[in-house]
Amino acid sequence: MTTPATHNADIDDVNIEKFIPLITPAELKSELPLSNDAYNTVLKGRNTIQDILDGKDKRLFVVIGPCSIHDIKAAHEYADRLAVLAKEIEDSIFVVMRVYFEKPRTTVGWKGMINDPDMNDSFDIEKGLRTARKLLLDLNEKGLPCATEALDPNTPQYIQDLISWSAIGARTTESQTHREMSSGLSCPVGFKNGTDGGMTVAVNAMQAVKEGHSFLGLSADGKVSIIKSKGNPYAHVVLRGGNGKPNYDETAVAQVENELAKGKTNSKIMIDSSHANSGKDPYLQPMVIQNVAEQIKNGNKSIIGLMIESHLKGGNQKLTADLSQLEYGKSITDGCLDWESTVSALHNLRDMVKDVLPNR
Repeated sequence: MTTPATHNADIDDVNIEKFIPLITPAELKSELPLSNDAYNTVLKGRNTIQDILDGKDKRLFVVIGPCSIHDIKAAHEYADRLAVLAKEIEDSIFVVMRVYFEKPRTTVGWKGMINDPDMNDSFDIEKGLRTARKLLLDLNEKGLPCATEALDPNTPQYIQDLISWSAIGARTTESQTHREMSSGLSCPVGFKNGTDGGMTVAVNAMQAVKEGHSFLGLSADGKVSIIKSKGNPYAHVVLRGGNGKPNYDETAVAQVENELAKGKTNSKIMIDSSHANSGKDPYLQPMVIQNVAEQIKNGNKSIIGLMIESHLKGGNQKLTADLSQLEYGKSITDGCLDWESTVSALHNLRDMVKDVLPNR
C-alpha cells in the first residue's frame, strides 16, 4: 500500500507495522452467496427465537456447541449429530448451534478461527473470514440455525446474514461500541452479565440497544461509513455467573427478574450452564440444566433458554505448535461436555419440561 502524502513518519502510525487490504463484505458474499436453503434456515431461526422471546412459541431455545471452532471437519461431524438430536427433541426444544469464531482473551492467546485460522500466529484474517462464511453456509444448508459471539464490530458485515442469534460476551457487554453494533444487528442478541456477576451492566446494555444509534462502521463495499441503526427490540440477558459464583439458582433468578423489571427491559432469561455457573467444570453442566428444568417444572416463566458448551469429546486440550498432536473433536479453549452426556442432558431436559411448557 502506498504511503499517503499526508503521512508524517514521526507522528502517524508510530506503532503500526503495516496495513493489509482486505476483501470487502460484498466481494466475500458474492464469492460465497447465501443459498435458498441457508436463507430459509436463517429466517426460520430468527423468527422462531423472536417468537420464543415474545411468548408465542412455548418451546425453550438451546444454543449448544463447541466453545470455539478450530477444526472444520469436527464441526461438520458435530453438526450432523446435532441435527439428528435436534429433530428428536424439537417438540419442546429449538436447537441452535454455537459456532464461535472470535474469542475475547483476558490477556493473550489464540483469538479464534477468523483472527488466526492456521493457529500459528500467521493471522490470515481474509482466510479466516472465508473459512467462517463457508462453514456457516454449510451448517445452515444442513438446516441448523447458527449462533456466534459478535466481538469485532466489522465482522458482522461479512457473516451476519448467516446468523440466527448473537451473543455479547461478559467482557464486552459494557462496551459502547458493542452496544451500538448490537442495536443494528438483524438477529436477537443475548447480553451476558458482567464478569463480576452483577446485572447493572447487562440491564444498561439492553436499555441502550433498544434505541437507534449513529456510529462508525463498514459498509458492504468496504467504505468507512456512518451507520444509523433503528434499535434492536430482541435483546435479552444471559446469566453466566461471576466472581467464581453461580447465578442460575431459583433465588438468583428471582433477583434478576426484579432487576430486569426495575430497568423496564426484556424479562426473558437465558441460563449459560458453563463458565462460573459450572465453576468452569464442563461436566457439571448437566447439573445446571437439571436445576433449570426443575425451576421451569415448578412454575418459572422467565427462563426461555440455555447455553451449553459441548463437543464430540469432553474436556479441553492445550493448543500445541505441532497441530498434528491435537486430539480430534476436543476443544482448545474452554472445556466442553462430551457428546454422550450432551444427548442424555438434552433428552432429560425435554422429558422434564415437555408437559409444562405448553401452559406457560
